[in-house]
Amino acid sequence: MSQTLALHGGPKTVTATLPPHHRWGREELARLTAMVDQPSLFYSKGPQCGALLEEFRKTYPLRWAFPTSSGTAALHVAVAALQLPPGSEIITSPITDMGSVIGILYQQLVPTFADIDPHTYNLDPAAVRRAITPKTRAIMAVHLAGAPSDNAALAALAREHNLILIEDCAQSWGAQFRGQPVGLAGHIACYSFNEFKHVSCGDGGIVATNDERFGPTLAKWGDKFYDRNPTADARNPATLAPNYRMSEPQAAVAAAQLGKLPAIIAAHIRVGSRLLARLQQAALPGVALPAIDPRDTHTFWFCLLRLVPAAFRVSRDEFCAALVAEGATASPGYIPKPVYRYPVFQNHNFFAGSWPLRTAGLTAVDYRQVSCPVAEAILADSISLRIHPAMTDEHVDQTADAFAKVARHFAK
Repeated sequence: MSQTLALHGGPKTVTATLPPHHRWGREELARLTAMVDQPSLFYSKGPQCGALLEEFRKTYPLRWAFPTSSGTAALHVAVAALQLPPGSEIITSPITDMGSVIGILYQQLVPTFADIDPHTYNLDPAAVRRAITPKTRAIMAVHLAGAPSDNAALAALAREHNLILIEDCAQSWGAQFRGQPVGLAGHIACYSFNEFKHVSCGDGGIVATNDERFGPTLAKWGDKFYDRNPTADARNPATLAPNYRMSEPQAAVAAAQLGKLPAIIAAHIRVGSRLLARLQQAALPGVALPAIDPRDTHTFWFCLLRLVPAAFRVSRDEFCAALVAEGATASPGYIPKPVYRYPVFQNHNFFAGSWPLRTAGLTAVDYRQVSCPVAEAILADSISLRIHPAMTDEHVDQTADAFAKVARHFAK
């Protein structure tokens, strides 16, 4: 293999093409065809939503479950169901999607951020403990990129401090902590069918629980607090709740997708595990691979690697540009900055340019003073590599070779 970088005129390392991969097929079409013959496309008592929940419970045996319009909606429903007083705090990860915190803010609650583990990229239980205040009422664990969080430690913290544990499983379909699917250790679990997740119906989600405190009203929190029991007066809501219902067409596709979940997850694990194994064999100084406990199952929504800046003659962005020139599908970092660094947080611009909680004196949190050094370092020195279920072994091996080629070229 030529050691001249493609960036400098050498041949590309990754020459394998990604085979065509159509995510939807006859299974989805069969359910959609059956749906067209239905007298109604409404979710309540809908056969497609019912089939979706049946498929979901094959992996996640949660008694109460409500299909939602998005993963963000699922998280909002979960937070609303807690019925926390304004100003209550929920600890979560600084490396996540805005969807994790939107529901917290809309419920007039306060997202607080604990730092993360430098090798798993999930919440550091020790940092969570330090972040607990008298106002803390819940922890929202984000299982990032298919990696299960330390559910044992987080659940123990929740029990010790009488907190609710919400699991954001949007990126972790099929992931397991010590043999147990993520979402079963906490009090409420949320999943996503967004276009870019392991399984998808374009957009959608599920919120589910076995906790009797929240389960019976879970559906109401996503349906204007209407009671869809035939004997009830539906249009007589006792409190304010949004409309986050999933429709039957979405459910038809999602149900078919969940029927294929084991095969989809197996493909992601095959690609991600092979890529990490090849990089580990390359023994590249200055490259830190994600830590995966052999007792757990990582389902590789993407693969996040870290560079030791002092080990290379170029910046992370220059390293990544060289990697892309080699033909690898790579991008610098994951999100551009920790969530608390977004302008909406730095300016406390949550409601028409203000934050009513601060104005009313219900919180003193100032996001301009928040700092999670580990999270900031990870976003500054990491590189994301694509994990696609259609990647062949040749494609995976060439991607690893490209990474090794660039790392050796720029090593000090």
